[in-house]
Amino acid sequence: MLATVALLVHTGLALLTKPAAAGLSVEPVPSSGIVPAGTKAAWTVRLADPAPGSWLRFVVKANGLTELRQGFVEPSADGTCRIEGSMDSPGWLLLEVEAGSADQPAKALGGLAFSPERIRPSLPRPQDFDAFWRSKLSELSKVPANAKLERADSGVEGVSYFKVQMDNIRGSKIYGQLAKPDRPGRFPAMLIVQWAGVYPLHKDWILGRAKAGFLVLNIMAHDLPFDRPQSFYDEQAQGPLNNYPAIGNDDRETSYFLRMYLSCYRAAEYLTSRSDWDRKTLVVTGGSQGGMQTIVTAALHPKVTAGIADVPAGCDLNGPVAGRAPGWPMWYWHTQGKDPDRVRRAAWYYDVVSFAPRVRCPILVGLGLIDTTCPPPGVFAMVNSLAGPKEVVAMPTAGHGGDHSAFHRRSEEWLAAILRGGRPPVREWGREASRGL
Repeated sequence: MLATVALLVHTGLALLTKPAAAGLSVEPVPSSGIVPAGTKAAWTVRLADPAPGSWLRFVVKANGLTELRQGFVEPSADGTCRIEGSMDSPGWLLLEVEAGSADQPAKALGGLAFSPERIRPSLPRPQDFDAFWRSKLSELSKVPANAKLERADSGVEGVSYFKVQMDNIRGSKIYGQLAKPDRPGRFPAMLIVQWAGVYPLHKDWILGRAKAGFLVLNIMAHDLPFDRPQSFYDEQAQGPLNNYPAIGNDDRETSYFLRMYLSCYRAAEYLTSRSDWDRKTLVVTGGSQGGMQTIVTAALHPKVTAGIADVPAGCDLNGPVAGRAPGWPMWYWHTQGKDPDRVRRAAWYYDVVSFAPRVRCPILVGLGLIDTTCPPPGVFAMVNSLAGPKEVVAMPTAGHGGDHSAFHRRSEEWLAAILRGGRPPVREWGREASRGL
């Protein structure tokens, strides 16, 4: 049996109609949210200041996809109830809880991971995966970078700042901003890649890193200038870039992400060609869509020495074949007007899980156990496929957004060690992760 769920309450399974007060929270038991498969774990659901007759509705899903159980409960006088769950095989349970009235509900999520260090990809890598990406890098190599830099005022003493433009495949451009210490020398390099959406870049995303000692390049995900008014990006998002992840997603040759992935490679190529690079260090970092690009760049470019990826997107895109919710951009379901099989075949070549075995440098990954945008099973499958040292910061009560301070603290520790000229202080993710977290 895949999973079992038991409900422990004080007053039974009554559906009551009076609204509950706002303030609903869910905490995993144990607090890490990670346990071995085959053992019981639980969630403590807490409703702040419950009114008489308050009710809770719950749904439990295996791997965020398959509903196992649902029902209604009345919390105890202190506003709490306990829901237990277990899985006999590696995976993730998602708890959805709603409290209150139909027109004013409060909602919360809970997550539990069972032996996540044993979660594997839903599909093997395509046999011609490496050949395909070699052909794309060859296509890029035939296009000179033609890098153009325009100096601008950084506004920060001791930091030089430039606007950057480079050429990419098929007549497209790469736009970004570069900052570096304003002194002679060679510096460790950092490439910052962007989360999803259509928006400008801001100087303060890179100036502090340059002040600290990095040679920093931050690139747009799109073929757009990075410093236009917000109205420009709004028009793009509502017009030609509306639902951009689905553009060309039924063919590996036309996917919107082909240009994006190759822009990351070119940016890394450019940084490592500069005379002020230290010849030793290239860190790539980003969150969500940026986390996806981080792993891909580490897989494609041999000079990447570390990757820092928070809640990486693009993991296990064909997850439903294994009973798992797929990661953003969820191409498995976004097939409107297209042949679903073609979309899912193309996704195979852009899935971060397919890139992971090529990554040999240290990687730091953050994930939230209640993330429904980039669900944990796919991220764990990617991490477990990485060929090099890896560390996971699993945030038991974090979603795709929210409080990621634990990951940010750890990423700063990595960067501080790298700036000192050392290797990242990897806390290795391994076979006993479900017992040691």
